[in-house]
Amino acid sequence: MSTHFYRKANSQYTIVDSLQDSLRFTTRRCLTTYNGNLCAASTFVDPNGEPAKWHEFGELEGVGWAANIVGGAYEILWYARIFHDPRMNAIGVSLLHHALEGGFFQDNGFVTPYRDIATDKRSLNYMHNPKFENWFCPGSTAHIALQLLWASDEVGEPLRSRLQQTALRTADWLKQRVKPCANGWYPRRLKPDGSHANYNAWGDSPDSQFDHSGDGVYLLWLWVELTRRGYRDYRDEIRRAAEAYRDIGGAFGSINHDTYDDHENVAYSVGFRCITRAANLLRDTALYEWALSNCLHGLEQFEMHEDRNGVVTRGLLYMEKSWDTSYLWEDAEAALAYFEAAAASRIRSYELKGLTILRTAALHHHGEHGFLTEGVDWNNHNGQFRKVKGENIPIHVDGAKHGDVNYTQPFLNNMHICAPTLYYLENLARKFHDSDALHYFDCEENRLA
Repeated sequence: MSTHFYRKANSQYTIVDSLQDSLRFTTRRCLTTYNGNLCAASTFVDPNGEPAKWHEFGELEGVGWAANIVGGAYEILWYARIFHDPRMNAIGVSLLHHALEGGFFQDNGFVTPYRDIATDKRSLNYMHNPKFENWFCPGSTAHIALQLLWASDEVGEPLRSRLQQTALRTADWLKQRVKPCANGWYPRRLKPDGSHANYNAWGDSPDSQFDHSGDGVYLLWLWVELTRRGYRDYRDEIRRAAEAYRDIGGAFGSINHDTYDDHENVAYSVGFRCITRAANLLRDTALYEWALSNCLHGLEQFEMHEDRNGVVTRGLLYMEKSWDTSYLWEDAEAALAYFEAAAASRIRSYELKGLTILRTAALHHHGEHGFLTEGVDWNNHNGQFRKVKGENIPIHVDGAKHGDVNYTQPFLNNMHICAPTLYYLENLARKFHDSDALHYFDCEENRLA
């Protein structure tokens, strides 16, 4: 058995087939309406698209980290443009209208990112419980503003201007209130007034990743994007924050709001994608090389080079040592990082790593509707069952001890593979000309009609 981090193309089920199945699952099984616009029926669903109401995400939707409606809409619109699909375009536009009109964005720029479906109340975080309405993540809020800007590139007026103005209001609120930690990096959590909230999601102990979470990268990325687009000039803050990031050896602590580890794979991926953009804007080649060596190549520590416990894991990254399930939105971010590195450098090995991740992820769909698992739980970290009201809920597909989680987030783990797949088709599929790339082109890019 090969132990290389590589998986060859499968002409019988390509990464474009995987992309389209994920989109089919979200758009045909997981949507409902709210005040005349499309929205998610739940942030956590089973392979039939039924909400998992026993989970904290089960009666939740919105623009926040786990719900991710703006990011999902952006990817749907990106797909619609490349594949000339008016139905998908209409879905993406309607989702964006829900994001803008669903009560998440306030006129002063503050964002309340989640809606409790059962009560229709808005919440600051994924807990959607009044007991925990004392924190939100500013980096994730910045990510929402970034997604609004990216989505604005895919639509026409007047929606484009509405998205841009909402992003600018959000950015201005963050810029005025987010103050760095003592080490110069951004705090992981804030109180609603913008002051530091150095505690975990339950508020019962200090957050061990408070001053080095990768979530803060999205703030820096937002300043870069606003400067690049000519809306604001944040070069001084970009230089200060990028140097602080480098000086602490990289902010690689957990981005996911419910995990606590100093080294999370997605923090390395997002760090690379952001710091290289900052380096390009600042024309700082040394900063770029630092990000390449420390962020992108830092992903190698998470690679799985073999299948484990009978589960297909060769070609995926585990999340972090304290929670080593392989989650697919994080794998998608790693694929994006590798593809961006390949596009900039023309180094073939980066391209192959990104393809390997997507080809392996494609092996983790289940059922007739296109469902892509939330995560590949190769060592039963999540537990085989969850007891809910006296009933054992199977956590893995078919009740297996080791295997794919039987649930997913429609716009996140199920669908985020869209971004690297579409990026690959637009930027790399024609640029490599050896036999493997040509085989990939024959299998997949010719589906673009």
